[in-house]
Amino acid sequence: MRPFARLLALLGALLSGPALADDVQVAVAANFTAPMQQIARGFEQATGHRAVLAFGATGKFYAQIRNGAPFQLLLAADDETPARLEREGLTVADTRFTYAIGRLVLWSAQAGRVDDQGEVLRRGDFAHVAIADPKLAPYGAAAVQALTRLGLLERLRPRLVQGESIAQAYQFVATGNAELGFVALSQVMADGRIVRGSAWQVPEALHEPLRQDAVVLAPGKDQPAAAALAAYLRGAPARAILRAYGYGF
Repeated sequence: MRPFARLLALLGALLSGPALADDVQVAVAANFTAPMQQIARGFEQATGHRAVLAFGATGKFYAQIRNGAPFQLLLAADDETPARLEREGLTVADTRFTYAIGRLVLWSAQAGRVDDQGEVLRRGDFAHVAIADPKLAPYGAAAVQALTRLGLLERLRPRLVQGESIAQAYQFVATGNAELGFVALSQVMADGRIVRGSAWQVPEALHEPLRQDAVVLAPGKDQPAAAALAAYLRGAPARAILRAYGYGF
């Protein structure tokens, strides 16, 4: 297997042929909303192509793709969903790669509410903790894993409120409907710092790695814009944005 061979071939065809701009339909995990919006702007300036973005829960996108949704590129919140689609013959061969490694945080919109060791969870002076639906959203599954390994899941289960996606979990906390929530670091960080409230970066040993994979989907076959965006995600401009939002790669 030669990873990315097809992507490179398509990109080479684009660069050697007429410079025709096109749209690429992209399904993007909700945790990646802010960085992907920035990346899309840079991508359009650099290539002339336009990324048409849809944001949501990875599990929901999986169901939509299985049912024929015309997305050309998937940026998932995990590595299993793209691999599953690959096994099911719904992707372009040799185009799956890890575009980011995410970080889970416990966050409050209130400054000073969350300490740097996460002991607020044990104190219990709160009514609700928001998480994304662990059946649909990998960040929700990671939150459940972390609470389990901390020995707190059963104690806090009555206080958990679920959002369909990590974006909805964030909204529960941002609007005050939950005092605390497990969200993506990228949702509360910009330019390398927490921009609102207080947060505890959950130790990565408490959950499975949040390895986020991208893959070109079957409707993106032989589509230069899809190949170009996949290549752009691996370049220096995109990775600088990733770092600013707390992602690894």
